[in-house]
Amino acid sequence: MQFDFDMRIDRKHTDCIAADGWKSLFAGQEITLPCPEEQLIPMWIADMSFATPAFILDAIRRRLDRQILGYTRPADSTYFDTFSAWTDLLYGWHWEPEDLFFSNGIVSALNELARLLCGPGDKILFQTPAYGPFLGAVKTCGAEPLFSRLVLQDGVWRTDLEDFARKAADPAVKLCLLCSPHNPTGRVWKREELLAVGQICVDNGLIVVSDEIHCDILRAGMQHIPLVSLFPDYKKIITCMAPSKTFNMAGMQFSNVLIRDPELRSRWSKVRGQVVNPLSLAAATGAYAHGYDWLVAMRRYLDGNYAALQAVLRARLPELTFRIPEGTYLAWIDLRPYLPPDADPVRFFAERAGVLLEAGRMFVDNADGFIRLNLACPRSVMTEAAERICSALGH
Repeated sequence: MQFDFDMRIDRKHTDCIAADGWKSLFAGQEITLPCPEEQLIPMWIADMSFATPAFILDAIRRRLDRQILGYTRPADSTYFDTFSAWTDLLYGWHWEPEDLFFSNGIVSALNELARLLCGPGDKILFQTPAYGPFLGAVKTCGAEPLFSRLVLQDGVWRTDLEDFARKAADPAVKLCLLCSPHNPTGRVWKREELLAVGQICVDNGLIVVSDEIHCDILRAGMQHIPLVSLFPDYKKIITCMAPSKTFNMAGMQFSNVLIRDPELRSRWSKVRGQVVNPLSLAAATGAYAHGYDWLVAMRRYLDGNYAALQAVLRARLPELTFRIPEGTYLAWIDLRPYLPPDADPVRFFAERAGVLLEAGRMFVDNADGFIRLNLACPRSVMTEAAERICSALGH
């Protein structure tokens, strides 16, 4: 089956955050653009510029044809069976229907779980650089963030296990937020890495919320392992997955929250019911039922985008040590050899290149001099953005 990932889709004037909400990157500051606004290239927010697959749109249309959009929650095993078959196929991972709950997006789940599990006087541990909403979730509950810095070794980001273990042993730490695959570095954690980090959390009795939203988006030859599958007897691991990144349906605000511990399930149920958006449920069911071939093709296209980006950077910015990430559609690029001192990369590339991206300060800690580019776009767009970035750096 053929899918057109090269098609350019005009997202302007659709209330799309990437194209229409870009000024939020600058918090009201005035900036001088090098091109008309319609020629900006948005490479920042993590949704795709690929068309949401037809089988998802068709599922929504069929649901709309039923004419009533009332209160909705799964009434039979259809969604459970469909999503379970997906995790079985991709990860060999089985879970029980009673484990499955829903949230209006994984960021909402992170915030709700943080408020449910922690409060003032507690600490929440996570690795940096980090997806910004991890810090936001900590702030929502009044806890204190505790950072364990990933270490960059030979172009690979790795956990500092000694530092992580020391911080996990702090009696004030109640919760660990894990990002797997990791955003922004793109690491797909290997079995031994997950076992080491997981065991530290188990030994300290920590609740772990594992954000696995990028789990389906891997480079060729990589394999995602759900953390919970490695610790079948430890009930305090909560897994968050969603079809949103995989199938470009983030606006449907639908995520899976898998909770094995009966006491934690009870606490979640008291603050978050199982009522869902009827169109979101239809879309997610369609995605998991019919999406495998599309996913394989999309992964292959992304592999080509990464190879093309690497070729441009090697030719134009030879001092970089850019390494293609193992997962996600987000390129994490160390521009320290080329960025002017004290430059704000977000503003610099908006004003010099007309490219909208996210960078250092947006990723909490341990990220100065790095930019994140969203490569889930037509190759022609990605190549133009990469060339503009290199030109802005004078190369």
